[in-house]
Amino acid sequence: MKDLIEIRWHGRGGQGAKTASLLLADAAFNTGKYIQGFPEYGPERMGAPMTAYNRISTNPIRVHSNVYEPDYVIVVDDTLLSSVDVTSGLKEEGAIIINTTKDIEEIKPLLKGYKGSVYTIDARKISEDALGKYFPNTPMLAAAVKVTEIMSDEEFIKDMEGSFKHKFSKKPEVIEGNMKAIQIAIKEVKKIQ
Repeated sequence: MKDLIEIRWHGRGGQGAKTASLLLADAAFNTGKYIQGFPEYGPERMGAPMTAYNRISTNPIRVHSNVYEPDYVIVVDDTLLSSVDVTSGLKEEGAIIINTTKDIEEIKPLLKGYKGSVYTIDARKISEDALGKYFPNTPMLAAAVKVTEIMSDEEFIKDMEGSFKHKFSKKPEVIEGNMKAIQIAIKEVKKIQ
């Protein structure tokens, strides 16, 4: 991992992008890294576009602003590709990870000339298969960890299991589904460009 990784999440209110960014920050912190995880809201309503951010570093983080030139962008809802400039400032040596079933020919015109790596994952199918409902944040979180290599898959899985056991202590069936979603997502995120 390089000294500082900056990530920008694009989602819609209620899809869990904020929660995923905070879970990523917690997991990275638990591996000894310095972290920031925070959302930016516009109109706070279900379905409205929202942005969340992460900074993860091996050194103390002194900057306290939004992330304008991210190393990675995670798009939780592919409908945002046509309404939000998700590639704004995205470094070409980084990557964009998109929750979609579209192929590169459908996606490419929406990326405003971005020439870096593009990864896709079908978070809808994974979450519906593993959880019985559409919660894209868990598969997208796993995809983010896999692509960014912030930590090993094993460290991440172990940390999430502990986090879910604490968070869902009264709903053990949710733990199993989320863990299954993570394990599937780690295997199914794929580079398409």
